[in-house]
Amino acid sequence: MDEIERIRQLVEMMVANDLMEVTIRHGEEELVLRRPGPASGAPVAVQPAMMHAVPMTAPAASPAPPVAAAAHDDALIRITSPMVGKFYASSSPGAAAFVKVGQEIHPDTVVCIIEAMKVFNEIKAETHGVIEKIYVANEQAVEYGQPLFGVRRP
Repeated sequence: MDEIERIRQLVEMMVANDLMEVTIRHGEEELVLRRPGPASGAPVAVQPAMMHAVPMTAPAASPAPPVAAAAHDDALIRITSPMVGKFYASSSPGAAAFVKVGQEIHPDTVVCIIEAMKVFNEIKAETHGVIEKIYVANEQAVEYGQPLFGVRRP
């Protein structure tokens, strides 16, 4: 197994186990993997200690273009993307969307899936209210912090 594949597997395990940082030491080599936290916009970064270690840093993400509809809805609570990835409104093609406009949601309601590095992450509402706006289309690429839904509190 090559180094890049091992690093990918480590990142997938970090996501699956909700780990924010992993440090691996082997002799004089050190590999540090960090995931962005809820308030951080930093990409996953690998900081190798040796020159022959393979760096695997995400490309610097350009800020998402402002969403015009989101700017006009100051009264709405935003559910934003916690990561860079691909937005899916349903669990599979042809399946009903997790949520739709007018639907009441609770903090544990799954509102979408975001695929990042071949890992499908269920995104929960983490608030209660009624879905008023859906800002992104199914299978659209999304950036960290990009508004996905606008929610009106009851």
